[in-house]
Amino acid sequence: MKFVLVFSLWTGGPKQPVVKDPDPWFAVDKLEHFAASLIIQSWAHTTFRARGAGYAQASWGAAAVTATAGIGKELWDRHHHGDFSYRDLTADGIGLVSGAVMMRRIDR
Repeated sequence: MKFVLVFSLWTGGPKQPVVKDPDPWFAVDKLEHFAASLIIQSWAHTTFRARGAGYAQASWGAAAVTATAGIGKELWDRHHHGDFSYRDLTADGIGLVSGAVMMRRIDR
């Protein structure tokens, strides 16, 4: 009996099943959400500015377009795949802010 206990402790004991996170924070999907939001933010900002909007109007309008695209995508995922992801929305938000900062550095 002592041998079984010592052997079990030495080998790490009974193996526990590894639970894989179905929606990891660091994945290609999150990079795609980030990049898409950054591109949408900068494209919309540039479009609003080309149409004569002031900097603040273009920035807020682009943020609204980008947020609508991100939330719309997650609602579509929920309806068609059943996998609404707050982590995807977080990546979208970080892309939105990064795009706004980038446009601030370029446009002002």
